[in-house]
Amino acid sequence: MIEQDDFDINTRLHTIVRGEDEAAMVESVGLALVKLPDVLNRLKPDIMIVHGDRFDALALATSAALMNIRILHIEGGEVSGTIDDSIRHAITKLAHYHVCCTRSAEQHLISMCEDHDRILLAGCPSYDKLLSAKNKDYMSIIRMWLGDDVKCKDYIVALQHPVTTDIKHSIKMFELTLDALISFNKRTLVLFPNIDAGSKEMVRVMRKKGIEHHPNFRAVKHVPFDQFIQLVAHAGCMIGNSSCGVREVGAFGTPVINLGTRQIGRETGENVLHVRDADTQDKILQALHLQFGKQYPCSKIYGDGNAVPRILKFLKSIDLQEPLQKKFCFPPVKENISQDIDHILETLSALAIDLGGTNLRIAIVSMKGEIVKKYTQFNPKTYEERINLILQMCVEAAAEAVKLNCRILGVGISTGGRVNPQEGIVLHSTKLIQEWNSVDLRTPLSNTLHLPVWVDNDGNCAAMAERKFGQGKGLENFVTLITGTGIGGGIIHQHELIHGSSFCAAELGHLVVSLDGPDCSCGSHGCIEAYASGMALQREAKKLHDEDLLLVEGMSVPKDEAVGALHLIQAAKLGNAKAQSILRTAGTALGLGVVNILHTMNPSLVILSGVLASHYIHIVKDVIRHQALSSVQDVDVVVSDLVDPALLGAASMVLDYTTRRIH
Repeated sequence: MIEQDDFDINTRLHTIVRGEDEAAMVESVGLALVKLPDVLNRLKPDIMIVHGDRFDALALATSAALMNIRILHIEGGEVSGTIDDSIRHAITKLAHYHVCCTRSAEQHLISMCEDHDRILLAGCPSYDKLLSAKNKDYMSIIRMWLGDDVKCKDYIVALQHPVTTDIKHSIKMFELTLDALISFNKRTLVLFPNIDAGSKEMVRVMRKKGIEHHPNFRAVKHVPFDQFIQLVAHAGCMIGNSSCGVREVGAFGTPVINLGTRQIGRETGENVLHVRDADTQDKILQALHLQFGKQYPCSKIYGDGNAVPRILKFLKSIDLQEPLQKKFCFPPVKENISQDIDHILETLSALAIDLGGTNLRIAIVSMKGEIVKKYTQFNPKTYEERINLILQMCVEAAAEAVKLNCRILGVGISTGGRVNPQEGIVLHSTKLIQEWNSVDLRTPLSNTLHLPVWVDNDGNCAAMAERKFGQGKGLENFVTLITGTGIGGGIIHQHELIHGSSFCAAELGHLVVSLDGPDCSCGSHGCIEAYASGMALQREAKKLHDEDLLLVEGMSVPKDEAVGALHLIQAAKLGNAKAQSILRTAGTALGLGVVNILHTMNPSLVILSGVLASHYIHIVKDVIRHQALSSVQDVDVVVSDLVDPALLGAASMVLDYTTRRIH
């Protein structure tokens, strides 16, 4: 594989002693230690990059450490089981710099007293390849290795290695695995075990059971990585005890059966089913019946697809003039752990999307609610143009986030209309966003960005923004009302958002406040939205303008500019009595709606959000004083101080959920 990638190979070392037992492993390490000093003296490398937990890697690290060569160790800090753990942690103690894949691995390295400033949490480099692996011709690869009659998701990949600390038991486990696979009767690609002690005995078991000649099995020693990716991505199941099963395969959501103790400490996605021990083939057979053919969500535990650029940046930041001597951090672990290559903590962030009737806005939002960068485009009118623009803008924003030292945890989407947040589907939208019914937003975004995606109604998002960043922070019960182009809202009850049985809760803009009021976009009459929304004010402003009753001294409307709500507000401020009357009626309608909310929900706070909120607040409070029951008149009504509640609410879905879990 190295030769295929056209590397300029300076030296080839043959250090593996055949024998596949414990003594052969020791001899291989010894042979490498004998040969390496001459090579390293000749090459004089600035940095030695050592990967993983194999015994040959330990020989490299030992030689480099004793010869005062800087060592960068990739994938340290993980826990798996067997002798690999001891080798991995031994390399950690020899290495000067560390690139780890998961948060737990980072914490383990710190607990092992490694220097905080020399640890990079980058993710697994192989995930960069895995998450971008798209091969439309995968069926030709499957047929090449498994036969022309094999279908996608209807075969098994088996890869099992010896457990060097319990060889006898691991051979027995392998025998039971093969028995179960024979009984399960599905086409299976079996890879030969590695060269660890015990592998000769495992190969004997394969030959004893006739695996190499069995019509259901294909036994191979090696599959090129690009092809192996496609084979495991489209398999019905992977079984064995390889780290590939618990790490890389999670990127595809392929079901995995992890056998025995070889990977016992690994972090795994929900696609992995563990069979720690088995006395008969029945338990393994049951696991195959449970797992085969399932499809799980893509797991991001081991990376987000941007590990390689982080590692390259980290390598460039290493000062070759600083003292080589390692420093061990024996005092307690720092609270703020440096994980970025410039020794600056990467900002945990969300990608927030606001689908408005006019504009499509996307922002990178930090954990503190700061908008790091924002992108705005006109929202296209058709579904196809809109979804393509969303994907394009998100890909660009995600790439920009790496440069801005922001780690994107997920994507949150705020959109108008009724939304099923459990499935990430817009059930049906407002008239402002056309062709936006029964739209699955989660799947295309998750597939493109390889990130979790949350979707909710814009009113609900505004409430979540207030709960996390605004005036609702720490309150058990409050209600948010958005006063914009339409009227929406969100209800927080006992610290949780209320969605309702059919995801229709908090449609506060459609509370009816008059039986014979103006027509509403929902098809009813007399809704708050029909009086107090931006659309309603625009309608009234246009009527006044058509009758030459809008403009007063100090006002003008350019010919190419449409009359809107802001013109009506401006006219009212300049003393236009008719404009003042319309705004008072709109504010009264909104106030009556708030009174209904107070009587129904009895919240401790009502937050008015949106561009019109400040123009309505005094009228609303006046209506409450005159119309509400005395028991709720003390409930405060305030104007939101959040600049972008829809974007912040979309971000809060991501930040709240992802930080509840420990990766």
